[in-house]
Amino acid sequence: MFADHLQSNLSTGEVEKVPTRHGYGDGLLEAGKRDERIVALCCDLTESTQTHKFAEAFPKRFIQVGIAEQSMASVASGMAAMGKVPFIASYAMFSPGRNWEQIRTTICYNNANVKVVGAHAGVSVGPDGATHQAIEDMAIMRVIPNMVVIAPADVHEARKATLAAAKYVGPVYFRLGRSATPVVTTPESPFEIGKAQRLYTRDGAHEQKVGIVVTGSLLYNALMAAKELNENGIGASVLHMATIKPLDGDALVEFAAEHGALVTVEEHQITSGLGGAVAEHLSECCPTKLARVGVKDRFGESGEPEELIAHFGLDVPAIVAAAKRVVS
Repeated sequence: MFADHLQSNLSTGEVEKVPTRHGYGDGLLEAGKRDERIVALCCDLTESTQTHKFAEAFPKRFIQVGIAEQSMASVASGMAAMGKVPFIASYAMFSPGRNWEQIRTTICYNNANVKVVGAHAGVSVGPDGATHQAIEDMAIMRVIPNMVVIAPADVHEARKATLAAAKYVGPVYFRLGRSATPVVTTPESPFEIGKAQRLYTRDGAHEQKVGIVVTGSLLYNALMAAKELNENGIGASVLHMATIKPLDGDALVEFAAEHGALVTVEEHQITSGLGGAVAEHLSECCPTKLARVGVKDRFGESGEPEELIAHFGLDVPAIVAAAKRVVS
């Protein structure tokens, strides 16, 4: 069954769709009203990243850096050293893609209180194609010491992640999508950095066979896959791992111990993202049979968002098929 704090219409499949970046825009504006130390920087993409809401409300606390992602990271680090709380936003392919070294050395090495926002992540960016589809960003960010990595599931969780990042002292990265994605959570749903949540529990009539661990915008697909599996007699549950780093190891080990096998689901390369993090952790303390659903060592392609999700094997049928394979 679905967790009580999720949208009540999930079982019908009639869900609203909103881009997660809108949650960032709303959250940043709200955080800015609460804390005058918060400043925002952007690389000529204020509307695309939804930073324009903050810029219009607080023009003296907004800096338009222009197309200079490396400079944006360095400027933000300096502002953090002076007591500000900078949020820097661009497309994820450019930040952290283009300015990774500056994020590593000027932000993380100094443990600077900077929040890095990577918009338009994943293959669902769509027609922009491989050059703009960041499917390696969680990997390159979670390897840096001091960096927190978050992948919000929907617009509500993106807003909460923004507010949580504003209060957290230290570097934070979170990725956002361009396309409208299913709204799964509610404004009241809990969110805490570093804490996983069980959002679907198998039907009591079925043996607990497979656990689905998911992050980001594919949460809805994971929930629908679990629902289908249970309807077909395969007991399935869903653990939403919004924070990739620090990983909620206790929740993961407990979840793994209850199932004969796990499936990880992410709109990212299966290498070094959620699947990599889960495999690394479990191999050390609780070896578990595992299948990873994600992009498999290839670049993206141009196409419509839903078409690409299916093409890369990230849709409900692909998750169901992976679960059946891993329990067979």
